[in-house]
Amino acid sequence: MKRVNNFNNLNEIIEVLKNGGLVIFPCETVYGIACDSQNEKAVKKLNLYKQRPLGKPYAIMCSGQKMAEDYVELNVTAEKLYKTFLPGPVTVISRGKHKVARGIESESGTLGVRIPDYKDVQILIEKFGQPIVATSANTSYQKRPYKITDILENISDKQKKLIDLIIDVGELPHNEPSTVIDTTLDDPMVLRQGEVKLKDKNEVFSRSEENTQNIGKELWQKYQDFAGKRTIVFALEGEMGTGKTQFVKGLARAMGITEEVLSPTYDLLNSHGSLFHIDVWRMLDPEKELKDLDLKSLITDKTIVAIEWADKVALEIRKYKEDAIIVWIKIIYGKNANDRLISWGSL
Repeated sequence: MKRVNNFNNLNEIIEVLKNGGLVIFPCETVYGIACDSQNEKAVKKLNLYKQRPLGKPYAIMCSGQKMAEDYVELNVTAEKLYKTFLPGPVTVISRGKHKVARGIESESGTLGVRIPDYKDVQILIEKFGQPIVATSANTSYQKRPYKITDILENISDKQKKLIDLIIDVGELPHNEPSTVIDTTLDDPMVLRQGEVKLKDKNEVFSRSEENTQNIGKELWQKYQDFAGKRTIVFALEGEMGTGKTQFVKGLARAMGITEEVLSPTYDLLNSHGSLFHIDVWRMLDPEKELKDLDLKSLITDKTIVAIEWADKVALEIRKYKEDAIIVWIKIIYGKNANDRLISWGSL
């Protein structure tokens, strides 16, 4: 593993990439790790480093829109996002043209593209002549890498041996990761909210339990295209009696689940096919008890998870923001006895 403190020797960095090596590099968000987007062996090596399952896609970094258009099909929505936010901390998902190595595009053929607002990285990609695969340099569920020690202190010796070159420019500003937005659906969908805020919070009034269930059904319709492709976590906040379980009942109905949905307060976890319903109200040690419930496996199995009292375990849920679509739903009492204000937003 070689370590340098700048991008001065671009030929050396490019040589490492061409030979299938992994390069840790700084960007405007966090330290990333990169490899050649045309080299399948390099992508497999990156999978080993990230300890991520096969089939989970990566994004590519391009030097500009012209390069991106060689690898993805840009619709009107994507073109507007490129014009407004790129270069910058936004990953735009489009239909891929299948010109990258296997294991980069999603199983459905979509591909995320970043154009970094970091001049040295843009120059590197331009000189390299093709996109690089780029993802954060931390492994799953570890802290964001704003400095190299954040990475090296949280990986194994085996992982360290997979790194060929580190570009260490010191500690980076503590910015949020990139915002990820999918433009391949009828309505663009924010999959991860990062430094750039693309959508305001949504709010609606409910005046009955039936209304609350219907809102659950409607919200499912917004995300159902991702079922089986990504884990979807509905993180529910709200006081006792506001209707969190009613929301999950509507969610279940929309998913075609006919069995009765009850609050899992005493069992902690109820399963209904692909829907897993968790209540953390009684948990004394949420981190341990969620581990006992094997939340990590639920996330990696691309299930649908509804968590009541999610605010009690917000830090634990946010560990999975790279692996799941997390929809935060807050339900509060209105002025009248039956009124509820329900708001939601993606993380």
